[in-house]
Amino acid sequence: MMDNESEFVARLIGFGLSEKEAQAYLHLLKYGPKTPSPLSKSLKTYREDVHRTLTGLIEKGMVRPSLDSPTIYAAVDLDTALESAVKRHESELREMESRKRELQELAKAQRFRPSDEVSQFKIIKSIKELVSVMLPILDSMQEDWVMVVPSGAAVIASQFGINEAAYQFIERGGTVRVILNDITYPIVETVQEMIDNGEDVRHFGQEGILFTIFDRKSCLSAINADVAHLSLTEPIAALWTDDPTYARYLTSTFNMLWEQSTPAAQRIDELRKQGPPKTDSEIY
Repeated sequence: MMDNESEFVARLIGFGLSEKEAQAYLHLLKYGPKTPSPLSKSLKTYREDVHRTLTGLIEKGMVRPSLDSPTIYAAVDLDTALESAVKRHESELREMESRKRELQELAKAQRFRPSDEVSQFKIIKSIKELVSVMLPILDSMQEDWVMVVPSGAAVIASQFGINEAAYQFIERGGTVRVILNDITYPIVETVQEMIDNGEDVRHFGQEGILFTIFDRKSCLSAINADVAHLSLTEPIAALWTDDPTYARYLTSTFNMLWEQSTPAAQRIDELRKQGPPKTDSEIY
């Protein structure tokens, strides 16, 4: 069982924060506004690293800087930060609708398929829609399933039956390859569960495009997979299509990233040796 702080950090990571951003935001929430120097001491890292982390939190609307010198950084209250994220989702969904129309026009112009076999496109707006789209596809897959996803997706897969469907697919002779953008301590056991299922999991260590491809025929791509709560109604922004040309493009992208990533088991061993992040009470 995770303690409350570890669980809070894990949920923030699922919300789209890096582990360092989640720890810094939690610290500012608990102990109040700080300048970078004491914050770097509390988090046991360098000032430059803290500055990068705070910049990321400011861009996400989680932290506000003061106009004073030296600058004091304060955590935005959680409700306000989540409301800002919802508005960001709405903007991203509008962008996805625009992408959908562009892809449809491109498909028609390139004549990817005969007129009686036109590609389909669907905007995915919630975890519930994501799960309802994925599970039937997983039941009908025959060869392989590959994906590049954030660490929060591993938690979603464990909670809503995706890992079980992957296990059954592997039992039928299929292969599953997963690249996780960043494996952190709070999700070590979840990633180990995926490996035990027979999934080939790798660690990339950088954020980037998020997508999954089913049998190299259909695919899901996302511009935002930030998840604040593990709820079926939680909003996301993703595009599903059965267009094979787009699937082939994403497959080539996946293969390039796969060569650059490292085995998840290696990353898990490193994290287990380091142990869980220390709290302030343990530091002093």
